[in-house]
Amino acid sequence: MSGYGVEFTKGLWSENPVFRMVLGLCPALAVTNTVVNSIAMGLATMFVLLCSNTVVSTLRNFIPDKVRIPSFIIIIASFVTIVDLTMAAWAHPIHKTLGLFVPLIVVNCLILGRSEAFASRHPVLRSVVDGLGMGVGFTIALITIGAVREILGSGTFLGYSVLGAGYTDMLVMILPPGAFLAMGALLGMFNAVDHRR
Repeated sequence: MSGYGVEFTKGLWSENPVFRMVLGLCPALAVTNTVVNSIAMGLATMFVLLCSNTVVSTLRNFIPDKVRIPSFIIIIASFVTIVDLTMAAWAHPIHKTLGLFVPLIVVNCLILGRSEAFASRHPVLRSVVDGLGMGVGFTIALITIGAVREILGSGTFLGYSVLGAGYTDMLVMILPPGAFLAMGALLGMFNAVDHRR
């Protein structure tokens, strides 16, 4: 596999932001009570991650070390503002559902961490591939947690019934404790697969 292929796929498994590096848990636990919410938050975060990695990598030789982190935060906040206003204008119901968690993307340690640890040290194309891989991995993790919670919590997937009318909802799965239960079970599965490999 080429260097760019490795760079992209590491975000899917070996350095998955949620299941391997345990980053970005605030949105991973807070908004994943449905798959729709998970997709929206994952795509919003992926956009910010991709754009901020690109800009940080482009400007890495011009940003003085003394103001590196504040500069990264301003770059990230600019893209979060774009996402927040775009969602408010074009996807108001989902924006209202996600609420404060969209602006909180600014302080998501995944995005600042990738800017500092990767984009500020690598060329633009490599940083774009890293941002895309990490964003896709993050989105997949959110969708996985959201699917477990929605299916067990209400017997539906994307609003469609999958477990039949006789299914008794597990209300705890769509409440905050369900996020911890789903996350713990999925982390255990990831560790078990890694242990067998």
